[in-house]
Amino acid sequence: MLILLRRLVNLLFQKTYLLLYAIVDIETTGGYAAAGGITEIAVIITDGENIINRYETLVNPVYTISRYVESLTGITNAMVENERHFKMIANELYELLGDKIFVAHNVNFDYSYLKYHFKEAGYELDCRKLCTIRMGRQILPGFKSYSLGNFCREVGIAIEQRHRAGGDADATAKLFHHLLKHDTNKHVETMLKVKSKEQHLPPNLSAKQIKQLPQKPGVYYFHDSKGKVIYVGKAKNLSKRVNSHFSNNKAGKQKQEFLRNIYSITYKTCATELMAFILETVEIKKLWPNHNRSLKRFEQSYALYQFEDGNGYLRLAIEKKNKNLKPLYTFNLLTEGHTLLRKLSHQFKLCPRLCFLQLDNIECEGLNDERCRGTCDQKELPEQYNLRVNEVIGFLQKELPTFALVDYGLNHEEQSCILMEKGRFYGMGYLPLHVNISGVDDLKNYITPYFENDYIRGLVYQHAVKYPHKKIALVN
Repeated sequence: MLILLRRLVNLLFQKTYLLLYAIVDIETTGGYAAAGGITEIAVIITDGENIINRYETLVNPVYTISRYVESLTGITNAMVENERHFKMIANELYELLGDKIFVAHNVNFDYSYLKYHFKEAGYELDCRKLCTIRMGRQILPGFKSYSLGNFCREVGIAIEQRHRAGGDADATAKLFHHLLKHDTNKHVETMLKVKSKEQHLPPNLSAKQIKQLPQKPGVYYFHDSKGKVIYVGKAKNLSKRVNSHFSNNKAGKQKQEFLRNIYSITYKTCATELMAFILETVEIKKLWPNHNRSLKRFEQSYALYQFEDGNGYLRLAIEKKNKNLKPLYTFNLLTEGHTLLRKLSHQFKLCPRLCFLQLDNIECEGLNDERCRGTCDQKELPEQYNLRVNEVIGFLQKELPTFALVDYGLNHEEQSCILMEKGRFYGMGYLPLHVNISGVDDLKNYITPYFENDYIRGLVYQHAVKYPHKKIALVN
């Protein structure tokens, strides 16, 4: 009997414990936690119906408050000059928050900001969280805006002292109570479950979209409120990779801005991880999303070009890549191009002056090793010299392979195919299992052409070396 009584007491204690919420609002100097300070904090403790405790204080942020923030919040540098630093209130604040469910409007911002400053003070904040924006979207869907001001106005809650921690916390508490009363489908209960992703997702992103992501390779797109793509990513497992974006709430400006701007997700499945890598590169170049950086910058810098000069001689030259000219070969480094051209000059007896490998105002070094037959002084006819240049072009085309990488498809009735033509990435697609892969022209009927660069080419070549059984040599 005593044991049963103890269990009952424990259950009642746990239930009470689980129903204690800390409604939090902070005012800051702006920016992000690692380069900003907290100027004011308010915490309201509630059981979901009644206010149990209230905490509010100004904080010396250490950082200077800008004129813009002063005009927005009304908090001036003079007001906080003699207030306590965050480290001086960390202990009492931690005692207040440590065993509560952390609630805020756009909770990831307030939580990550406080978590960073707690860590600096020697504390590790680890609370379950609820976001009143996410709650509002699920419990009271259909509003145009879920910002604190607009949302409160829609449901008839007045905000006193807007953009002050106390005023905004009071309004958020009233909003929270209002949402709990209308939560007939127990969305909050679902959000608080241990395995629920709701606590980690961006405020404006539907959990339903996350649940619909397949565990397959592909490319995913994050969209802003207007539907514009702001980030493109690749994945071996779409569901796992997308969720990894939200598994932590770093306090950096880039991360917080990124999460705040995500409103929806779309995706394209691919048969293989390699196809996802390629499609990501293509889409980033096409869409130029704000939050992608690395692959935006990747572009082959130099190329080998052929042209005919005024005297009728075919000339080879390394130049910066020009999108309006068709290159014979491309390079990331100028030295890489010059190394190849010098090799070709020796192998095919090409004049170094006509290849721009040396200046015209000094004696042609090709005369010493018989690479040059007086071509630069027009002692050799253009027709004779051009034959050797054409041999170089033929050699390059012959050396550059044409092949297909064939792998499994999106279903059991097809196969995926990546086509390389004369050393260049042509495109990729899907073809029926019964199709005989032999000629390039027939294969192109099933292939979607894409732009190519050295990065894509490198991916395909590396894959071909690693998995030679997937490579099929083709006839042009």
